[in-house]
Amino acid sequence: MAKIGKIGLLPQILIAFVIAVIAGIIFGPGIAVVQPLGDLFLRLIQFIIVPLIASSLIVGVASTGNMKTLGRIGGKTIIYYLVTTLIAVCIGLVAALLFSPGTGVDISSAGKIPEATETGGFINVLLNIIPTNPLESLSSGNILQIIFFSLFLGIGITMVGEKAEPVYRFFDGLAEIMYKITWVIMKLIPIGIFGLLAPIIGEYGLSVLLPLIKLVSVVAVACIVHALITYSIAVKTLGKMSPIQFFKGIAPASLVAFSTQSSSGTLPVTIKCSEDNLGVSKKISSFVLPLGATINMDGTSLYLSVAALFTAQAYGIELTFGQIMMIVLIATLGSIGAAGVPGAGLVMLVLVLTTVNLPLEAIALIAGVDRFMDMFRTAVNITGDASGALIIDRSEQNAESSSAVSS
Repeated sequence: MAKIGKIGLLPQILIAFVIAVIAGIIFGPGIAVVQPLGDLFLRLIQFIIVPLIASSLIVGVASTGNMKTLGRIGGKTIIYYLVTTLIAVCIGLVAALLFSPGTGVDISSAGKIPEATETGGFINVLLNIIPTNPLESLSSGNILQIIFFSLFLGIGITMVGEKAEPVYRFFDGLAEIMYKITWVIMKLIPIGIFGLLAPIIGEYGLSVLLPLIKLVSVVAVACIVHALITYSIAVKTLGKMSPIQFFKGIAPASLVAFSTQSSSGTLPVTIKCSEDNLGVSKKISSFVLPLGATINMDGTSLYLSVAALFTAQAYGIELTFGQIMMIVLIATLGSIGAAGVPGAGLVMLVLVLTTVNLPLEAIALIAGVDRFMDMFRTAVNITGDASGALIIDRSEQNAESSSAVSS
């Protein structure tokens, strides 16, 4: 085990995946004795969700600076990121509906499948986002209300300014702590995969693994489509730059993101590529890119929508229109608080599945190939950050030119 601990996390996941499959085949239903290991991993992920989402989101919003900056640069940045994230979610949903990656996974008799429930209509969903008691929302883990509260708390910190600096430092410190805790928990992924996957293989056999190749392919293709179409159009029309020049300029950062699966870890490279290769000013890159590493997760949101439909298809659950709208809402807004570290998408997946009442046991299947999908979605995340920085920079240049002409 000591040698395993010295190798990278991806090889560890692959080893755990293979061992779980072999153990499930050899021991059959008897391997269910290791289920507590998987349950422990799930509980650890669930335990970090609320503080991780709240602290990350508050810091991301509050980091926009004073209200004037928030209203101009910050406002444009957040709108652009949210629009591209929404597009990514829709692309993910369409891809999952077209190719049905969960079809063929028959574990519907697991006995742990909650019944699909109507969400009460889209208007009620929107109204229920607003908490009547934020502390109660935090204690009960109502994610939508926590996101709403965190957004407004971050805006409030920005509006107050210097007097709120201690509050900002507190949440900034809490966010860093939660990133570290998340990193530690992600090291337990191999154990969690073994504890969750082996009993499923023992009960249902190898047939449940075949669609995983299809799942990875759907996520990868959808990410590439989103990057090539959405970012190309945005960069060409709003950034006034050739898409080829843009992708060539940001390629080094994209490759680093693909290798490290960390938006935050790639940030220095993203800033350098944006400034040196795309001509983004330091003023914009130092503001937009760190904000993007916190709140812009196009690839992650796309993955969440595909994974949610994969789970529903695998368990034979017919999602209601309200649940699909909830997936769109959670995948779009929830990604704002996703930490830019490896494995954060897995944490967010727990959030989405819980919110729309889908079985968390599906994570046992998805986690085995999550790292491969993480490569594609992280590369898309930082490419989206760079496109945002380029577009905001060009927008500010045009605004300054117009102002100079007017004066």
